[in-house]
Amino acid sequence: MKKIMLVFGTRPEAIKMCPLVRELKTRRGVETLVCVTGQHREMLRQVLDAFGVEPDYDLMVMAPGQTLFDVTARVLEGMKGVLEAAKPDIVLVHGDTTTTFASALACFYMNIPVGHVEAGLRTYNVMAPYPEEFNRQAVGSIASYNFAPTALARDNLLREGKPPQSIYVTGNTAIDALGTTVVSEFEHPELTWAQGSRLVILTAHRRENWGEPLHRIFRAVRRVAEEFPDVKVLYPIHLNPLVRQAAEEELAGCDRVRIIEPLDVVAFHNFLARSYMILTDSGGIQEEAPSLGKPVLVLRDVTERPEGVKAGTLRVIGTREDVVYDEFRTLLTDEERYNAMSRAQNPYGDGLASHRIADILTKGRTTV
Repeated sequence: MKKIMLVFGTRPEAIKMCPLVRELKTRRGVETLVCVTGQHREMLRQVLDAFGVEPDYDLMVMAPGQTLFDVTARVLEGMKGVLEAAKPDIVLVHGDTTTTFASALACFYMNIPVGHVEAGLRTYNVMAPYPEEFNRQAVGSIASYNFAPTALARDNLLREGKPPQSIYVTGNTAIDALGTTVVSEFEHPELTWAQGSRLVILTAHRRENWGEPLHRIFRAVRRVAEEFPDVKVLYPIHLNPLVRQAAEEELAGCDRVRIIEPLDVVAFHNFLARSYMILTDSGGIQEEAPSLGKPVLVLRDVTERPEGVKAGTLRVIGTREDVVYDEFRTLLTDEERYNAMSRAQNPYGDGLASHRIADILTKGRTTV
């Protein structure tokens, strides 16, 4: 019996790992274990409930005012005990979070093979995004299995000297998740509020945007929302108090921008599916939106997902107020540009990534 453990701790990780958990649990000859670190707490629980996944281990590392030092140390120490107790044959981690880095490091210290889901994404600037770019490069130096979502991610790994036999192009499990969550019949009071308007979804929370960049983003969004009477903006806000303070200072009193609490994954994906366009500094949304035919303005200076830019569904616009305003306004007024972005081909897969990864791990398949 092969013992496979999946470790994750944040909401975005959970959205992309739960489809793989469910797929592995259907396979014979596999014992599938789930360890969550609790790097996020409430938001993580929402995703677990939506996918019907119950963890076998929970490190519960989240604490008020936690820093990167705190999370790294708690996850590293907590994983030592979990790995000693569970004795997995392989541990799967996802992407680029502090949970991912610290868990992979714990496995390295205990000589346990690591499988890296969503491997090979790169900006090659360790400060953008921070600390995610460092995290994913560090995990890449440890991983025995590199599950790259795209050919470009594979090529990044090959250039770095990773063994070709360790790299598999699988597609992105984010697309798998949409097959579970997006439904034709869905109602929500906030969608009723936006009915008859062009709905814009805003997400902004990334660490490098804390402070003045967030203020610039919010000011630009407010200007556009007040200028276009047929536009309404929904902003499911992150729990981080710095993000909330900036949003309150810049967006309070604007009746065309509604700040709401974080949505569960089913609601959030259905909001995306019913939106007109998306403004985000998130990574996962850059992968999900192309499958839904939604143009995305990326509120960052760089992206590790250039496939979406090349395909035409993403446009990286940074955080300068005048640029965000101009790009947002243009996409609302230029029908030709909007149609080109909304009809762009999805470069991130066909919804079968979890199936392919499970085949590789259980059948020893070397090509995909």
